[in-house]
Amino acid sequence: MTDKYRERAAVRSQEQIASGIFSMWLEAEPIARAARPGQFISIYSNDSGRMLPRPISICETDPEQGTLRIVYRVAGKGTEEFSRAQAGDFFDILGSLGNGFPTERCPQGKKAFLIGGGIGIPPMVQLAKSLTGEAQAVVGYRDELFLTEELSANGTLYVATEDGSAGTKGNVLDCIRENHLSADVIYACGPTPMLRAVRAYAQEHGIECWLSLEERMACGIGACLACVCQSKEIDEHSQVRNKRICREGPVFRAEDVEL
Repeated sequence: MTDKYRERAAVRSQEQIASGIFSMWLEAEPIARAARPGQFISIYSNDSGRMLPRPISICETDPEQGTLRIVYRVAGKGTEEFSRAQAGDFFDILGSLGNGFPTERCPQGKKAFLIGGGIGIPPMVQLAKSLTGEAQAVVGYRDELFLTEELSANGTLYVATEDGSAGTKGNVLDCIRENHLSADVIYACGPTPMLRAVRAYAQEHGIECWLSLEERMACGIGACLACVCQSKEIDEHSQVRNKRICREGPVFRAEDVEL
């Protein structure tokens, strides 16, 4: 886990890239330099009536410019506030948080599946940029596509859509099978049913698999125990069989957690 920084971050730019999906670049040099693929930041509302921050995964970073990008879906009052922000506005942010994807598991000469579903797609952008091995992004949408240019620029992109409007009609595993793809390691982020299916696929084919779990969080630093998942091991903090997604995760080896 990297060092955490609390920053008053300026909005560099923001745009809507799909229905209810927004892309925001923030000026936060220490976090941009320290962040690893799969980590997240907590963003605080400027409304004093909303005390808890919103955790949002880091889509990509530009350490030379000292900026980081988040891509998020408007899902409530907090994210609706963020979506109204313009260049020059400010938000307090904390990051980088959590444990990210172990990129060293895909060295040169190896192939990886970068499997993303819905709002689990954004963290795959920085992951694709960071791998030394071959990145095969397999991403699933309901219908409307986003971040395809970024993923294509850093690997091979395969798309699945529920309505069949682009790529494979079906889910990410249908896409893998249709294209006869193979990999040495799997990195995945998305809704729990997708992660459950990906883990079963990895076990069936004997592929190393790492999952980034999605969960509502409160503190974002492991103090409140609001975002636990069931684990195979006893947690040192709580002394029960769970893991704090915000601290021990959000990325876990697939066999270490229950879904």
